[in-house]
Amino acid sequence: MKILVYSGALSPKHRQQINDTAAEMKVEVMYIDSVEEITEAHLDAEVVYGFGFNILSAEKLINSRKLKWLSVTSAGVDFLLKPGLFANEDLIITNSAGAYGVSIAEHIIAVSLMMMRKLTYHYTESVNGKWAESVIQRSLKDSRITVWGTGDIGCSFARRVKAFEPASITGVCRSGICSETVYDRVVSSAEIDGILPDTDLLVMSLPGTAETDGILSKQRLSMLPKGAYIVNVGRGTAIDEDALADCLDEGKLEGAALDVFRNEPLPKDSRLWKTKNLLITPHVAGNLTLQYTVDKNVEMFCENLRAYTKGQPLKHVVDKKAGY
Repeated sequence: MKILVYSGALSPKHRQQINDTAAEMKVEVMYIDSVEEITEAHLDAEVVYGFGFNILSAEKLINSRKLKWLSVTSAGVDFLLKPGLFANEDLIITNSAGAYGVSIAEHIIAVSLMMMRKLTYHYTESVNGKWAESVIQRSLKDSRITVWGTGDIGCSFARRVKAFEPASITGVCRSGICSETVYDRVVSSAEIDGILPDTDLLVMSLPGTAETDGILSKQRLSMLPKGAYIVNVGRGTAIDEDALADCLDEGKLEGAALDVFRNEPLPKDSRLWKTKNLLITPHVAGNLTLQYTVDKNVEMFCENLRAYTKGQPLKHVVDKKAGY
């Protein structure tokens, strides 16, 4: 059995970890640092581990019927689920859900505090050599927080924000069922319209599916109370961006922090660049920029590799119909 690893973000330590696992399971491992390095020998790979967007640009690899398992380093996989994309329709795809909770939860806490404590204003004034005026600030304490998406990311954030003593933490997910005990209550997505009016901070970590496309619509944005905040770290397709910009420019919402967008990179002519009280980050809440994330990612792949070679069930297998 041959394994192909796209190793762009891997350190020598991670390569050694994969090498040791491959030797233990008596399989051959090959490395590439870019898709341009792919040769005919690499097309014999039964398993590919790497970042999905890079794999997509490797047409020969996608068309290889020898490819049986694709392990991607991202949590979101919507871009890999187009029917007919891979020659092997029975291809198993696993994601790295569970590796990003720490990184993205910290990002959500950071941008929430930046907005609520007006740190963006103070920073802008300071770089312009100005002693900023005192402004009214808000706090996570006593805030009513809604976490829309109660997977690893949402739950990792909820556990951390609990220490700030919010008034409540409500979890929202498709089923309305979540085993995480940190939430004061968990409701189904069908009940979201009754939750939004009582939300001071809305955190969204939804996957990109047909069901979530435009789910935070203009109508639902209008249900949020005046002065509410929004943080989106899931998929940009979940929010009506124009309607959000209107709410911010008109002062209905106090602020929003977006790490994901319908079109990425965000076009230079997008109105969002000039939208009032909007904090933009270029899809970096997760990524492979935190050491812990990379370590966890490789650990998960090695665990799955052992299971795969033994014919055991894999963890984090993507449900292609559900989209995650």
